[in-house]
Amino acid sequence: MNSKQKQPEHPTDNTPQEGANQAATDTVEYSVSGGLLARLANLNISIAFSSYQSGLLYLIGRNREGGINVHQAGMPKPMGLCIEDDGSLTMTAGFQIMRFENVLEADQQINNQFDACYVPRTVYVTGHLDAHDVGVNKQGKPIFVNTRYNCLATVSNRHSFEVLWKPPFISALVDEDRCHLNGMAMQDGKPRYVTAVSRSDTIDGWRDRRGDGGIVINVESNEIVCTGLSMPHSPRMHNGELWLLNSGTGELGVVNFDSDGKGTFEPRVFCPGFLRGLAFHGNLAFVGLSKPRYKRFEGLELDQRLRDADSEPWCGIQIIDLTSGSCVDWLRIDGKIGELYDLEVISGVATPMAVAPDSQEAASLITFAAEK
Repeated sequence: MNSKQKQPEHPTDNTPQEGANQAATDTVEYSVSGGLLARLANLNISIAFSSYQSGLLYLIGRNREGGINVHQAGMPKPMGLCIEDDGSLTMTAGFQIMRFENVLEADQQINNQFDACYVPRTVYVTGHLDAHDVGVNKQGKPIFVNTRYNCLATVSNRHSFEVLWKPPFISALVDEDRCHLNGMAMQDGKPRYVTAVSRSDTIDGWRDRRGDGGIVINVESNEIVCTGLSMPHSPRMHNGELWLLNSGTGELGVVNFDSDGKGTFEPRVFCPGFLRGLAFHGNLAFVGLSKPRYKRFEGLELDQRLRDADSEPWCGIQIIDLTSGSCVDWLRIDGKIGELYDLEVISGVATPMAVAPDSQEAASLITFAAEK
C-alpha cells in the first residue's frame, strides 16, 4: 500500500483481534464519564493502555457515530508503553520488545474510521525477563526495566539483553527478582529515576517490604533519593517535577527534593485503586487503576484508605486536574478485567487501532513507500 492505494478492511470498534483473550472480553463492561468524549475531541487525543491480565492492548478514541471507541488487540503479556515524538509506539510484551509504527498517512483511514494503525515492525526477542517500564533513547534504542535481573537494559543483536545499569545494593546479576525494580522516568533521552519496591538483595525479598520499603533511585548519581514508599510505580518527569504513583496507598504525588538532592514524597491525589500507569497532557494526569485482587497487593494501607472512603477499588483510568486535584473524567472497566499496567496519551489521533503480531491482519496488511 502507498499513499495512493486503498487500505485493506479491518475489524471495527470493540472487536478483539486474533490472539485476544476472548473469555475475558466476553464478560467486560465499559462505562465513561459524560465529559470524556468531548475532552478527547477538544484536546485531539486518544489513549492507549495495557493489561497483562487480559493480554490486550487497548486504544481508546472516538467513533464516527459520536461515541467512545474501544479497540483491542491481542498481545503476549503487554506491559510498558512509550509513545515517541515521531508517533511510534514501543511496548514490552512477554518475551519480546515491540516497536509499532503508524502505517497510515495523514489523509488515510481504515474502514473509513481509524486514522492511525499501529503495526509491529521491529520485534526483539529477549526471552522472559518480566520487563516492565520502557523508554527510547536518542539513538532510537529501547531501554527497559529488566525486573527479573534487577537492572536497566537495552536490546542486543546477539543476546537477550545488554545491561546498562543496576542498583548499587544489588550484588550480582542473577535471575532473581530481588527488589522488584519496576518503574523508570526518562529525561532528555536517558533514564533519570527508577522505582523499586525495596532495596532487598535476596530472591523475592521485596515481598516482605511492600508496606514501606519502596524507594526512588537517581540513576545518574547512583543514590537512593526517596524512601518509605509503598510499592511505588510509574515515575514520570513532568514540568520539571518527578511524579510517581505510591501504589500501596493509592496516591499520585510528587517527590520534593532538598538542596542535597534528597526527596520526600508529597501525596497530591487519592484514587480508589492500586495505581499503575501514568501519563500527562498539559495540566492533566492520566492515571491507571487496578483492583488489588492478589495476595501481593493485599494488606497495604490502600485497604484501609478504601474502607475510610467507603469505596470499592476499581479498574480503569482517571483523568486528574493537577490544579484542583480532582478527577474530571474517567473510564471504568467492570467484569473479568481487574488489572492494568501502563498507559500513554496519543496526540493528534482521533481513532487509533493496532495490529496483533500473530493475527491475520498482520499477515494481510502490506504497506510500502511510494516510488520516487
